[in-house]
Amino acid sequence: MKYTTKASEKSTVKITLKFDAEEFKAAQTQAYLKTRNKFSVNGFRKGKAPKNVIENVYGKGVFYEDALNILFGDNYGTVIDKCEKKFTVVGDPDVSVEDFSEEGVTLVAVVPVKPEVKISAYKGMKIKEFAYTVKDEEVEEEINRLLDRNARKVPVEGRAAQNGDIANIDFVGSVDGVKFDGGEAEGFDLTLGSGQFIPGFEEQVVGMNVGEKKDVNVTFPENYQAEELKGKAAVFAVTLNALQAKELPELTDEFIKDATGSDSVDAYKAKTTERLQQQADRRANDATENSILEAIAANTEVEIPQAMIDREIDSLMQKFEYQLMYQGLKLADYLDFLKVTEADFRKNYEEQAKKNVTSQLIISQIIKDEAIEATEEEVDAKIAEQAKSVEKDAAEYKKGMDPRQFDYIRNDIIITKLFDFLKANNEMYKD
Repeated sequence: MKYTTKASEKSTVKITLKFDAEEFKAAQTQAYLKTRNKFSVNGFRKGKAPKNVIENVYGKGVFYEDALNILFGDNYGTVIDKCEKKFTVVGDPDVSVEDFSEEGVTLVAVVPVKPEVKISAYKGMKIKEFAYTVKDEEVEEEINRLLDRNARKVPVEGRAAQNGDIANIDFVGSVDGVKFDGGEAEGFDLTLGSGQFIPGFEEQVVGMNVGEKKDVNVTFPENYQAEELKGKAAVFAVTLNALQAKELPELTDEFIKDATGSDSVDAYKAKTTERLQQQADRRANDATENSILEAIAANTEVEIPQAMIDREIDSLMQKFEYQLMYQGLKLADYLDFLKVTEADFRKNYEEQAKKNVTSQLIISQIIKDEAIEATEEEVDAKIAEQAKSVEKDAAEYKKGMDPRQFDYIRNDIIITKLFDFLKANNEMYKD
């Protein structure tokens, strides 16, 4: 077998594999030995018919396809291994037959490879740095949510429904007098003013009395998930079965101790402020890193093969599917509700996938160019930090780690050092 490689368009490499007549003949013999049990020939037990007899009955080329698969399968990996310093394969090859004759066969594999990344600038730029400071209102919102979670529900009597009440309702929705999927429920608990239903629905339930029936007229938003309902006027026949109000506990030191374990209201507020600020700092750091990558991407030339984009879309789809699972939903049911195919839904992730892959390639290239590494001392320090957080001896903790954990720690250190380097070598500004 002889082979050649040639760089092609869109970050692909064209690999040409040439096999002579003897190699192709030997592959046909292999194909015969692997598949002969599939053929039935009169006068022979199954699997016992000679190769030439099977060819006479089924045609001379009966073993060609399997022989080609054998030739490619036995040699492609070897070629890729020999070329590992030239390029990195990032997807499956597109294989075709270029030449086929008595002298042999020529196969061509177009292989997607990791693209060349040309970054014209990643230093000396003016880049926005984000910073978030937790406001008192955010702390109050957390406290209000705590009170709400510990609220008692008490029946409402002698008055109409108002915002904040929990309305137990039956409803049947229709468009132009025809019911639609998902527009009907019985005994549904709706917190009025929560914005859970489409605009205008909850406002019309406010003012209803228990036992009252009412037609609620609404219009579905233009961006509603179900295509056939977008912008449509609908009528919901609503019955108010029962009404409950939330009775919030009093915010006292005693309540805080029972509900959270903190010593006092002030202590809980301080702890909450610290926690929210830590979250805000992480969001600010993520936003700053994205800002840096976007600035560098504007100075980057890269031709990303579709295989890398598709793989990233697979990852984004998998994350979304996990999110649905946590909510007790299946992707197939969700897509059925939206009335879209999975192929069409995947298109929503195309641009984000391109952006993600570009960022990954930029990160990889700068790490390589700047020779950024994680030292053993840095890795050990990170391990000791993790061991301390779970109150374990660092040496024992390290013994229990698997190789993937070491890789994760090493990569985390390298990424941190990379962004520290980029922040130090660019002009970071805040609004």
